[in-house]
Order: sequence, then structure tokens, then C-alpha cells
Amino acid sequence: MPKRFAGWRVLALATIVMGLTGPGQTIGISVFIDHFADSLGLTKNQISAGYAIGTLCGSLTLPTVGQLIDRHGVRRAMVTIASLFALGLVFMSGVQGLVMLTIGFFFIRMLGQGSLSLVSTVAISLWFDRRRGFALGIAMTISSSIMALVPVALSFAIDRVGWRDAWVVAAATIAVVVIPISWFGIIDRPSTIGQLPDGAPVPETDDHPVIEEWGIERNEALRSRAFWILALATSLTSMLSTALNFHQIALLGESGFSETAAAVMFLPQVIGTFVGSPGMGIVIDRVGTRYAPAATLVGLSATLLLAGTVTSTVGVIAYATWFGFQAGTVRTLGAALIPNWFGTRHLGSIQGSMTFLGVLASAAGPIAFSLTETASGSFRQSATLWMMAPLIAAAFALSKRPVPDRAR
Repeated sequence: MPKRFAGWRVLALATIVMGLTGPGQTIGISVFIDHFADSLGLTKNQISAGYAIGTLCGSLTLPTVGQLIDRHGVRRAMVTIASLFALGLVFMSGVQGLVMLTIGFFFIRMLGQGSLSLVSTVAISLWFDRRRGFALGIAMTISSSIMALVPVALSFAIDRVGWRDAWVVAAATIAVVVIPISWFGIIDRPSTIGQLPDGAPVPETDDHPVIEEWGIERNEALRSRAFWILALATSLTSMLSTALNFHQIALLGESGFSETAAAVMFLPQVIGTFVGSPGMGIVIDRVGTRYAPAATLVGLSATLLLAGTVTSTVGVIAYATWFGFQAGTVRTLGAALIPNWFGTRHLGSIQGSMTFLGVLASAAGPIAFSLTETASGSFRQSATLWMMAPLIAAAFALSKRPVPDRAR
């Protein structure tokens, strides 16, 4: 049995994998939107619709993916998903027309944003218990930093080799980095190598410690009020944050920012995430979770208000920083509260259902913003119109205590 706790290694490697889901995330896809429109002769509404359909169809697979992770373990699942994700990115390099683009969106959203993020989060959660919030906060912070560099790297690749070959470069990165990490570095859970979560000492008289895991089944979780409070906070954030990121080039273009300058504005989000993700982890570990979902929803409303009102460079940087802070808190919130409230025995299937709802919501975000932009005349006005939705959701989250925090 290894003497050194392997959880920190799993945390580091899973964080890298999570960050490299960027080409399948909205911030990575956003730099290709204008190229899709110009090269394929598509309107922004058509692209948004294809994105929504592809994301929606991809999200339908995630509950099943979660069950497979529970059944086969995170290591085998991560290798398989990463391999398929690389193939999906290669497919994107050859899309012709709206149908192929929609199919490509299905592959990279299902495999990158959905499945690879899901299995990385589960991998970390299984290795920590009392320090889970802190561990996930660190993971979300660093992975967001890696992810924020993805649109810049992809923009650079597009300038050098064109948008089609940029997808091939992304696929090669997954093949060279993520697949070896998954196969050689990931360990399914502490009991696999005779360790305990958090690196707790193993009794000397027990060479094969039995870990008493608790956890309710997915169907029971779906019937609880707590699940839907958490789902509302994470899904609404996924929907509206995806919309802001997807249309960021156009949104900031209304304030006079060039395409490159608008892409660079993804970077200030890292600063906010560096505070938001670990900060929420500390709050969960030390304070509890009663008001956390509502607080993140109020923060989302403030993000939308800033998106619709700021015009100066300083203001846009402040908006991007706050956006990163708020998004960081929600990423940690969603990852940590599921095992805290529902246990780890069926973590993959419950997390898969929650991820399904989040991806489903993210599919609706860009098209919803596109439609309200058509009605209101600008993306800035669209953001302002949507700011009331999180406040209504926050009132629901505060209406009744969900469940006791089983992790405390």
C-alpha cells in the first residue's frame, strides 16, 4: 500500500483534464462562431439553434454516463471519454453545413463539456470527504484558469493554421495529454489502493480497510426538494453564463471591442474564479450550505446587470472579473453539495442527472439570448431583461431549508 496519500495526485491530474475540456465548452466554441457563419453561410440564429439541438441531445446521455462511471470506475471511463472527445474534435474540422455542425456540437458538448467534466468531478469527490469543498474549490479554480486560456490559444491557432486545422490541434492536445493522464495517473477510489478519503490514517490492524460509504439512490434524490434547489441554482447559472460566453464577442462588440479584445476579456474571469471557487469551498467546509444556492443566484443577477450596463474598458474588466467569481462559486457549489447532501455511493448517477440538467439549460441559453436580442435590438438589453430570473429562483431557494448537511 502506498504511504503517500494519492488523492492530491488524482486532484492535480483530474484538474488538468477538466481544464482541457475547453474546446467543448462555450468559451472555446465562441471563437469559431464568426468563422462558422462566414465559411458555412449560416446566420447566428441558425448556429445558435444547431448548438442548442446538439447540446440538448448530448445532455440526454449524461445520466447513463454517470451510471457507467459508477459501474466501471473513473479511470476506464475517463480514457474512453477522452478518446471519443478527440475524435469528435477531428470531426469538427470537416463540418459542412448546418446538419454536420449540429452533429459536431452533439459530440463535443456530450463528450467534452458533459462527460469529461463529469468524470473529472467524480474522480476528485471520491478521494475527499471533510476537505471535499476545499479540494473541489482548488480544482475549479485551476481548471478555470486553464480553460480561460483555451479561447486565446484557439484564436492563435486559427490565425496561424485556419479554423479547421485549429480543431485538429485541439484533438491532438487531448490525445497527447488527457488520454495518458487518464490511463497512467487516475486511480478509481482510495479503497483501490488501501487508503481512506482525505488521507486519514488506516488502522494498523486492518490491511484492507473497509470504507463505509453512504448515499441515497438517484430516484430518491430526484424526489427531494434539495435536489431541485441545487438544480435550479446550477442550471440557471449554466443557461445564462453559457449565453453570455457564447455571445461575448457580439455583446462586447456593441461596446466597441474588437473580436480579439473581446476574446481576451475571458482572461479576467480567471481572477474572479481564483477567489470564487476556493472561497465557496471554504464556506461549504466550515460554515455549511443553507444559503449558498440563493447567494449564487443573487450573484448571477448582478452579473447580468453588469453585462447590460458597462461600457468602459475598466467596467468590462470589472464585469468579467465578477463573472468569473460568480461562475467559480457555482462550479464548486454544484460539485460539492451533491456528495454532501446525497452521499457518494451513487455519486456518478446523481451527478450525471444534475449535469444533464445543467447541459440542457446551457443548450437553451444561447438561443434564448439570440431571440431576446432579436426582440430588443441588442445583446446588452437581452442581458438586462434576464436579470430578474435568478432573483425569482433565489426566493424559491430561501423558502424552505432543503436537507441537513450530511457532511457536517
